Amino acid sequence: MEIRKIVTVVEETRQEAGKELAKPTRKVAAAAVLTNPYAGKYVEDLTPLIDASVAIGELLTKKAVEALGIAPEKVESYGKAAIVGTNGELEHAAALLHPKLGTPIRDNVGGGKAILPSTKKVGGPGTAIDVSLGFKNAAYVRTHFDAMEVRIADAPRENEIVLIIALTDSGRPLPRVGGLTVDQVKGEDGLR
Repeated sequence: MEIRKIVTVVEETRQEAGKELAKPTRKVAAAAVLTNPYAGKYVEDLTPLIDASVAIGELLTKKAVEALGIAPEKVESYGKAAIVGTNGELEHAAALLHPKLGTPIRDNVGGGKAILPSTKKVGGPGTAIDVSLGFKNAAYVRTHFDAMEVRIADAPRENEIVLIIALTDSGRPLPRVGGLTVDQVKGEDGLR
């Protein structure tokens, strides 16, 4: 799969609801615009997409961690998403996102026991997608239930796929809905 471009976006929130945050919250998305070798045709075996996700996932995760400017183990939340151009199919996104992509992400953020949230859709250039985010070591940490909207003005073209990795250095600004907190995580089962 050829990469036409890589886009990295950092979002830093310094105020919320008129309150200055003691520490800004930062989210980053690193996205690769890829050629889709299966656009316009049905192919039974999607193994090449599955296998390609490993190297691309490692590249994007490293770029995202670098953009956050923190050590990999300091990453708190993660998520992944894909937008398939209109000549492709949703299963092309699933092939990139699910069987193998979690390993290079976890390897480059100092671990992660919780499921990696994911989203996928088919769309044209400029299509926005909300990349779901969750705390990397325990799915029930409500302070980190979040998302980051990502869009690339000229992608995906009809024969492309946009693959996105999103990371954070913290949870939502001013969280106050209760539930399990980061300091209470046991990290044994990916849930609590």
